[in-house]
Amino acid sequence: MVPAGAPPRPPSGMRPRTARVLVVDDESTFLDSIRRLLSPEFEVTVAALPEIALDRLASGESFDVILCDVMMPRMTGVDLRDRVHAFAPEQAARIVFITGGLPLPHVRALIDRTPNTCLEKPIDPEGLRELIRRRVRIDWREAGGGL
Repeated sequence: MVPAGAPPRPPSGMRPRTARVLVVDDESTFLDSIRRLLSPEFEVTVAALPEIALDRLASGESFDVILCDVMMPRMTGVDLRDRVHAFAPEQAARIVFITGGLPLPHVRALIDRTPNTCLEKPIDPEGLRELIRRRVRIDWREAGGGL
């Protein structure tokens, strides 16, 4: 039986690869909510500090999608992206920013200088799951895994 919310098994019977998602946010309530939302379908890792995420990525860990708050103390999400880009540009490209402050001019200016996608809080749960599924399908196809 396929768990509720899990993608259907393709006709070949092969299971799609489980997406690895890193969530970086200084708000523990948001981290817990996103983990509960995504963990039935995806492998979810959380980091309450951008420095923790940076260390994981610098050590060679890789993720299919990195959901990252824009405004955090000590290091913005854009600063994190720029630092990751210096040693792992493919991982920096997988960052999807999440913010509740997009209307603020200084937040807009940060986001506008990156090519990364940005989502506004509150997050649409099904839209977020579909974004992750779509990113994994695109990566799989680009790696020669399918149509």
